[in-house]
Amino acid sequence: MVDDNSKKTLSAIPLLKTKAGPRDKDLWPQRLKEEYQSLIQYVQHNKKTDNDWFRLESNKDGTRWFGKCWFIFNLLKYEFDVEFDIPVTFPLTAPEIALPELDGKTAKMYRGGKICLSDHFKPLWGRNVPKFGIAHAMALGLGPWLAVEVPDLIDKGIVKYKEKMDPDVEK
Repeated sequence: MVDDNSKKTLSAIPLLKTKAGPRDKDLWPQRLKEEYQSLIQYVQHNKKTDNDWFRLESNKDGTRWFGKCWFIFNLLKYEFDVEFDIPVTFPLTAPEIALPELDGKTAKMYRGGKICLSDHFKPLWGRNVPKFGIAHAMALGLGPWLAVEVPDLIDKGIVKYKEKMDPDVEK
């Protein structure tokens, strides 16, 4: 069952129409266009609601995605690299989102820093093919994972706050 907050988030992300993956040379550009539009709308919604928490970009083909995600905990910003490849069976198969620097630091992660989404997100994705896309994976997959795992990792001392140096301030 999806909670009210998730429903509200979902309502801000457009559903996709084109059922195509990277191997579908004719339809993939249309699907990729829908993915970008959905992501842009989701990021704009997040900024309006003061919930901006990730940046993504892709390679030219839209098959490899990378960027940053962050989580605010006790007024401190914890930032992580995020990356994933679009599976060849996409959109039937959801992307496996990875946070490489957290690899091996939690049981809810697979080799290579891929976060565990099998219990909660993947069944939801499966019921919503081809309507769900990358923005949905971020909102319903990575977002909730960060909210549960990062505070626990911080409390256990596994993840530590890294202070950013201001380049304008001399040492």
